[in-house]
Amino acid sequence: MLEKVRYTMGSDPNARLSKLFGVYDKEAGLDLRGTFIINPEGKLMSSEVNYFNLGRNVEELLRKVKANIYLDAHQNEGCPAKWQKDGDKTLKPSAQLVGKVFEALK
Repeated sequence: MLEKVRYTMGSDPNARLSKLFGVYDKEAGLDLRGTFIINPEGKLMSSEVNYFNLGRNVEELLRKVKANIYLDAHQNEGCPAKWQKDGDKTLKPSAQLVGKVFEALK
């Protein structure tokens, strides 16, 4: 079945990477479901760790990748949870925004 996969897949047979990223469960001998977005400079931009039996949402992962690309060029802005694409409303983080994000997005 895997011979039909048309994209590069990685393998971690010695659990070196999963231990490095803190997603290896020694008791179970399994990796938790870790998703990490790392920018071209090697900086961790986002991480999400789910238990073994909880799936991940690829649309949300792609939204986070797009948001991080956008924010790299607009570092004084913030992308709210519903941000989807360039042109959507962003926020300018400040002390005055604390507790008022909902109102700022109207």
